[in-house]
Amino acid sequence: MNVVNTHKRIINQPQVKVAMLLETLATKADCVWPNDKWPPIRFKNGLKVGEKGGHGIIRYSVEEYILGKLIVFRFLQPKGFNGIHKFEVKEINSTSTEVTHSIIMNTIGVKATLQWLIAIRWLHDALIENAFDTIENNFLEVKKHTKWSYWVSFWRFILTRIR
Repeated sequence: MNVVNTHKRIINQPQVKVAMLLETLATKADCVWPNDKWPPIRFKNGLKVGEKGGHGIIRYSVEEYILGKLIVFRFLQPKGFNGIHKFEVKEINSTSTEVTHSIIMNTIGVKATLQWLIAIRWLHDALIENAFDTIENNFLEVKKHTKWSYWVSFWRFILTRIR
């Protein structure tokens, strides 16, 4: 199954400020990943090309890294997830920046396709919106929190019980 899943958010800050946050991804001072709500993103030797890591059951390697602008990850697990996901930071104007996260992959086999359709897609969508909240909240007094759907809450409940 062909999967293209894209999330975008406009952050009302200059690109350089948002780019500095992206550089903290997967560090102890992470200002992007919603570690308070989701399994942390980790890489043994830091975020650099060729490094392997991931979060939860999702594993990937860093395929491309342009400091403050682009990070491309290649899926390693789950089996049957063939493709990439990426974070991009682009300047709209001097006071606005667009942050994009995209998955571009094919699922191979019934198991991978069902994993994506039934659970991972919904969890992924919630995680990315929470990550965008985390980025934006670095600049806001009144913090944002994207609420989870019933389906996301259900899967999180189930997954915490089987771990």
